[in-house]
Amino acid sequence: MYHSVDHPTADPYNITVSRRRLEEQLRWLRDRGLRGVSLGEMLAAHAAGRSAGLVGLTFDDGYTDFLTGAVPLLHRYDCTATVFVLPGLLGGFNDWDPLGPRKPLLTGHGVRAVAAAGMEVGSHGMYHRSLLGLREADLRAELEESRDRLADICGTAPAGFCYPYGDVDAAAAEMAREVGYDYACSINPGPLTGRWALPRAHVGQRDTATRLWAKRVLHPLRRRAVTVASGEEAGSRAPRARGAAGAGPY
Repeated sequence: MYHSVDHPTADPYNITVSRRRLEEQLRWLRDRGLRGVSLGEMLAAHAAGRSAGLVGLTFDDGYTDFLTGAVPLLHRYDCTATVFVLPGLLGGFNDWDPLGPRKPLLTGHGVRAVAAAGMEVGSHGMYHRSLLGLREADLRAELEESRDRLADICGTAPAGFCYPYGDVDAAAAEMAREVGYDYACSINPGPLTGRWALPRAHVGQRDTATRLWAKRVLHPLRRRAVTVASGEEAGSRAPRARGAAGAGPY
């Protein structure tokens, strides 16, 4: 789970990784026979029994620097990634981070450029609102309207959703499935872990080779195992467990 690729100065939330550090991390993957891919690609490979050696890469919020900083490096290392964008804030800034520097978000043109570069575009909701406790109408608007907006921009509806702040409960996970997302991402979803509440590990500027190794080892120990169904089987499974997860300013 990445966010911004820029100069990591004045970054109290640890959401920024420099281009140099990102390149080191991508090289670390390559040197170990691993390749970063979008989550859509990873899930499809998993369903086909071909996911060995693949690592899902995600970039939350849809910062402009994903296009200018991350995409060239991803191409250099033969990687793809999923970027989760906010169609209600296109061309705006990350005003939800009160203490961090203002970072510009992708415009509609930028989102189309990302898709044309071979990256997967997913939804991060409309306005980066926590979905916990929302009324059903508001919850549906965040998930369904953002999906429809991105379909208008990209020509196809996004397969993936990412819960703002990592916050997910049973109602949000069920709504993600109901409105048509093929999968959804959280951070530490606990009992809700599954196709519509995928766990991820945060990666930042401090993550050198040693820390990446530790995160790779600890990820399956700290987070519940994910059973990923495919096709109609996945579409018929509604999240049933109840719980919530929240982590950091993401």
